[in-house]
Amino acid sequence: MENMLATLRSIWEDEAGQDLVEYTLLLAFVSTVVVAVMINIGSTVNTVWSVTSSDLSKAASQAS
Repeated sequence: MENMLATLRSIWEDEAGQDLVEYTLLLAFVSTVVVAVMINIGSTVNTVWSVTSSDLSKAASQAS
């Protein structure tokens, strides 16, 4: 029983993987923000292209 408690205590106090976990959490947060921004930018770009296409179609029909 003492051996198991000593093993658990050493695992609890070991900080060897702490940096990896912190960087993984940071990467997950940044990825989530990037996806959210890209979704919003995607709809904005779609709107800009739609307006541009509409204006170009009107200009082409008036030029004919």
